[in-house]
Formats: sequence, C-alpha cells, structure tokens
Amino acid sequence: MYTASSAFLEALAEAGVSHVFVNWGSDHPALIEAIAEARATEAAVPRVITCPNEMAALSAAHGFYQATGVAQAVIVHVECGTQSLGGAVHNAAKGRIPVLIFAGASPFTQEGELPGSRNEFIQWIQDVHDQRGLVRGYMRYDYELKTGRNIRQIVHRALQFANSDPKGPVYLMGAREVMEEEIPRAVVNPAQYRTVEPGALPRSGVAAIGAALSAAERPLVVTSYLGRSEVAFEGLTAFCRKHGVGVLESVPSYVNFPHTDELYQGNQWNQPVQNEALASADLVLVIDSDVPWIPAVSRPAAMASIFQIDADPLKEQMPLFHLAARQVFRADAATALEQFADFPAEAERVAARRAHWAGLHAARRARLEALEERGNGEITPEYLVSRVRELAGEDASYLNEGISNYHTVFNHLRLADAGRMFASGGGSLGWNGGAAFGVKLARPEKTVITLTGDGSYMFSAPSSVHWMARQYEAPFVQIIFNNRGWKSPKLSALAVHPAGFASRAEGLDVAFDPPPDYAGIAVAAGGALGVTVKDPAEVDAAILAALRAVREEGRSAVLDVWVAKL
Repeated sequence: MYTASSAFLEALAEAGVSHVFVNWGSDHPALIEAIAEARATEAAVPRVITCPNEMAALSAAHGFYQATGVAQAVIVHVECGTQSLGGAVHNAAKGRIPVLIFAGASPFTQEGELPGSRNEFIQWIQDVHDQRGLVRGYMRYDYELKTGRNIRQIVHRALQFANSDPKGPVYLMGAREVMEEEIPRAVVNPAQYRTVEPGALPRSGVAAIGAALSAAERPLVVTSYLGRSEVAFEGLTAFCRKHGVGVLESVPSYVNFPHTDELYQGNQWNQPVQNEALASADLVLVIDSDVPWIPAVSRPAAMASIFQIDADPLKEQMPLFHLAARQVFRADAATALEQFADFPAEAERVAARRAHWAGLHAARRARLEALEERGNGEITPEYLVSRVRELAGEDASYLNEGISNYHTVFNHLRLADAGRMFASGGGSLGWNGGAAFGVKLARPEKTVITLTGDGSYMFSAPSSVHWMARQYEAPFVQIIFNNRGWKSPKLSALAVHPAGFASRAEGLDVAFDPPPDYAGIAVAAGGALGVTVKDPAEVDAAILAALRAVREEGRSAVLDVWVAKL
C-alpha cells in the first residue's frame, strides 16, 4: 500500500533529510510498516537512528545540523515523547537549529472504525487537550496532519519555515488513522518550497555604518553566532583585517573569527568584570548576538555608537531585550558584510586601530598562557584544555558544554577555523552527548571531542548516548570537568549574596561527592574506554589513550578528570 506514512518519508527524503532520529511508540505502526516496505522494495528513505532517549535524539539532530547545515528529523511518541524532548526543544529554538519533529497522536476512533483505531489502554491516557501547545512557544511552525492527501506539501512547508531565518524547529503531529490512510501519489515540486532569500541592509544603512566606521578610532564587532555560516566567518575576517576592527565574542556558540588573529579580543560569558575591549570601543557593530553584553557588569562606553544587524533583531522570543543602538537592521550577516566590501580603508587609521587591538590581544594571550602551566597538585581546567589542544591535532571538531568552564574551552583551544567548535546556543544542559554523536555521524572522518561539566554529563543521558555511539559506529571523546557538583548555581548565589548566609554555609546542596562513576557508565553502556584522571602527570597519557580508542579501536572514550572541587 501507498499510505500517508509512505508519503511522509518520501517528502523527508525529497527535502534532503538523510537521518531520522527515532524513539518509537504505539502510535507509529504505519511508519514502521512503511519503512519495512521501503527497505524490502529498495525504495529510498532516510536512515533510521534508534534513540533510547528523546533528549539524545533531538540533540543528535542538533549536532548533525551544526556539522552539515542540513536539517534532519526526529520522531517521538505522542505527548509523552514530546515532553521527554524537554530542554532539547529549548536548545534548538534558541540555537536557531532547523529540525522537523514529528509526534504521533492518540487515535481518534475507538470502535475499530478505521485502520489504526484504538486497541491499547494507553491511547486513552495519552489523549490530551493541546499536544501542540506543549512546544508551540518554541516552534517556527506547528500543525496537526488531518489527511495523508496533502502530507508531502505540509512537510515541505514546515521545512521551508525551519530553514528560513530566523531558523528553528518545526512540529507536526498525526494520529494513527491519518498515518495509515491509503492515498494516491501526489506530485510535489520541492523547488516550489524554497527558503526565504537572506535579507540585505538598505542603502541608507550601509551609508550610515560606512560613515561611522570612517570616523571611528576603535571600532569593535561583537558577535555570538555569526560563525554558523562559513561565508559570514570569511566575510567578517576580511572586513576586520581590512579596516583594523577588533572582534569580541559574547556567549559564543561557534568560532566566529580566528582566535589566533591579533584583532581577536576573546570571549565573555558570565565573568563579573567590565570587558576592557568593549569599554575602549567608540563604534560597536553587534552582528548576530542574543546577549552582546550583560549591562549590570559590562557595557560599551556611553559615547560609543552602536549598530545592530541580526536575522532576528527584535529577539521575538525574549520578552525583555534592549540595546541602545543608533540603528537596528534585520539582515543576513554574510550579505551585510558583503555590502561593506567597498568601504575605503585609510592606511594610517587602520594601523592605529590594529596597534590598539593587537596590544590588548597580546596582553590577553600572555595571561592565558600563564594559566596553562602544569602544577604539582590539582589539574586545572586551563592546563587540561591546553593539552587537548596540543595532542588532538588539526582534524578535531569540538563541542563545548563546559558551563562554568565555557570560556576556558574557548580561550585555550585557540581555534582559527570556522566549523570546528559548537555550543548549543541554548541554556538547557545535556546537549553535549547526543550532539557529539550527531556531529560524528555527519563527520565520520573527524575526531569529535566534547568537553562537559559533570552536571551536564549526567543531564545528557550518557547510557543512551554511548549505546547509540557503539550501535552506529560513531565514537567520540568525552572529557568531563569533574568538580564534584554544580558550580554554576553556587557562583550565581554568591554573586547576588556575596556576604550572605550562603557565603558562610558549610554546604549549599549542590555537591555530588562522592561522584558517580562517570566513566563506568559509558563502559557499561557502550563499551567505551573509561579513565579517571586525578594527577596532572596522568593527563597526557589519558588524552592519548582516548584518541587512540576513537581513531584506532573504533570506540568512544570518557575521561573523568578531577579538577578543583567547587
């Protein structure tokens, strides 16, 4: 039979979806049957990746997109599976990750009136008032499939939303009777569902920015996710080098500019200090950033001129957001930077700008290198990351969910290329494991290394993730900063109450001490190499063993590295 489920799978394949990350339930018989039929008849369908945990499934699709720029699909079970996607939905929405999520729905007949009618008790319990409402606030588009006769069109329309800026997840749901429906084949032209073309700056905006740049002594770009586009990365690099413009990354989720370039001014997260580069700038171009600075602790000088360029400049999912910008533009970063190509550069002015930024860059580099010294006692995160940098080589791709060590990872890997490091772009922890698996699926030739806090490791459903890595031959290195607890909640409490009761308390209920056997979880679930490291002298050998396990033995490796206790 040719059913709605057959059409759904065909539409995914037509749209370029190569992988479907699935967590099957009782609402999916039609899809399971359609996949089995397609395999038996050698029809093309996306590769099915079985995911025992929904958070890991969506995180894997998230990482796969970051590595390839091609949206994938996730299939989950009714409202229970939708809820189990949990924070991964938040991460995909905030990280602007296009992905198609499909969930079944409880059958709408109960007397056997149609194929797929209710035949299990759970289908009454899982029938809820507004399943789509569970995730609607995070979706670019959501819809309930009502017939199989237009299902291919709906899939293409949903992905058109997902892939158009501001990109993000989309959600479809369909009951068993709809997915079982036998239908005629529909003729659909995917080319009629193209994504919206990227927007450009108006001529007046280009002129205003050009005039401000020509008058500036210390221009600075602040960005967070411009590097999601390699074209934008190259455009920013060329623009800044031509004009002597500094670059500051604020809460970056990508490498946005070469970290080794003397114009690079580092990255700022929650550090409670005024950023020196930001304070010294007289022109600030905010390009692709959700949180360019935290005004309570760090902000531009009052005299600085600020311009904002973003695919979503209003931050439509953020009720509270404001920049004191002279002008605000909805535009694609790569397109805008191309429009700057004809700005003239005055050699003497550019040299003075470059000297200023280079001085700050060199001072910062010296401070960072001093932190990388190996001590005789505890392992420092700075030393650990510096050794990963030296030993992993140039083929490694990195994922960063270091939490209180986010900035440490970005600081000490010193990457110079686009597409070599990713963060989730959101705030729900547990992304790193599934995402590392997704990146490895997409880049099987690369060494994939994820660096994570111990809390975020536990959030990542490691038993599911490492089973998936072994099952689908997608091994990766996972390095844990084990400080025996949640350091970030402690830092947050002390930042607000530096001299309060919490500052004097013996414990704040954030410790995992003694900690679980993190490495042992991966060994048991996925046959990984598991190593616990407590001595600085053991770090190099452990990293090399992990790299050997992934590159030569074809299995994952987890390094449980004990750093200073929180």
